[in-house]
Amino acid sequence: MTVLASAPWSRTGDRTRITGVTSFLTAPAGAPLLIVRVETNQPGLVGYGCASSPQRPLAIKQVLDEYLAPMIIGRDVLDIDDLSHLLSLSPYWRGGAIENNALAGIDIALWDLKGKIAGLPVFQLLGGRARTTVSVYGHADGADNSEVVDSVQQFIEEGYEYVRCQVAIKGADTYGTHAPSDAGSIAELARSRDAFWMSSPYLRAIPSLFEAVRDAVGWDVELLHDVHERVTVSEAIRLAEALDPFRLYFLEDAIAPEDLDWYRELRAHSTTPQAVGEVFSDMRTFIPLITNRLIDFARIRMGAIGGLTPTVKLAVLCELMGVRTAIHGPGDISPIGHAAALAVDVSSRAFGIQESTKYSDAVRDVFPGAPVIKNGAYEISEAVGLGVGFDEHEARKYEIAAPLTYDSWALLRHRDGSVARP
Repeated sequence: MTVLASAPWSRTGDRTRITGVTSFLTAPAGAPLLIVRVETNQPGLVGYGCASSPQRPLAIKQVLDEYLAPMIIGRDVLDIDDLSHLLSLSPYWRGGAIENNALAGIDIALWDLKGKIAGLPVFQLLGGRARTTVSVYGHADGADNSEVVDSVQQFIEEGYEYVRCQVAIKGADTYGTHAPSDAGSIAELARSRDAFWMSSPYLRAIPSLFEAVRDAVGWDVELLHDVHERVTVSEAIRLAEALDPFRLYFLEDAIAPEDLDWYRELRAHSTTPQAVGEVFSDMRTFIPLITNRLIDFARIRMGAIGGLTPTVKLAVLCELMGVRTAIHGPGDISPIGHAAALAVDVSSRAFGIQESTKYSDAVRDVFPGAPVIKNGAYEISEAVGLGVGFDEHEARKYEIAAPLTYDSWALLRHRDGSVARP
């Protein structure tokens, strides 16, 4: 293998082998982030990965520390696909979000290492640059239609061409908005779950919302909406049909993962593009949806399916079948995880859109080199590896919240007291 002269580490002599794996928990923006450092036998050569998942960080950390890390000590850092396959089979009972996030932390760190050894950004190892910027969508919300319109217009002024729109439903626990209501803030309701989920007022409100937004901002901006799997199949189909006139870029998670076969029926009734997948914990769940062209966007959560390696394979399948990627990128994924997503976005012809988050100063202190958004798109870093560092000293300043803090999703109920999907 030819090594660039500028590469700080070389492949001459003994192989570069893994000598240690260390995991760190930190929360500079509130959500728990689980970071993995893979160490090597070359002084100063380490790679960083992201294993973040807010509901079960302690369980993921234990799988990492006690089960996966010991299996890779002494192995060649460049054998990424082999190690991914090895670790995915190691529990015998395959998959699951906890196991896969632990695997993802190692997998992403190995790609970071390979880029550093080659002296190249990871996207160059995946085939090179297919675009010069990576478009993202903003998250607009409000207590009513007028507040959402104001938020959308603000994003447009900042250069965004894609905006997700969510509106509060008065008196209801509404996903995706922090707008005030007569019962306190929606954020407070989400934590306490004192309010119920009510689908009927929601189904009436959303077409009205997009009519108001289109009337105000026109048709030159792409609009998105996240149902968050909260409605029944028949309600999802009716909603998608009602939104057809407003030409959404996509409607996300209209149908719950337990009911994926119904996407064929939805496809027959609506032309609104469909996006799904952030809760999938097996990359194979995407295959029938992609090969049968039942969805338009694969909402891949990289950690949940095992890392960068399976994500690249899915992106290739998406390209072959005319489906686009929309990799999951909320604030509970670290800048290292976002950088891994950007490596796929930059290099894949299947790219559609990238979810984004705005980083606080505290996050940037912990993660120097965190991706930068300008004019509604991520700038592409030419730094070697993933291009994002990790300041362990700064990270120790931010302890994670107690277990179950992020399990309030499970407390959501219908008015009759039955459990609602989150």
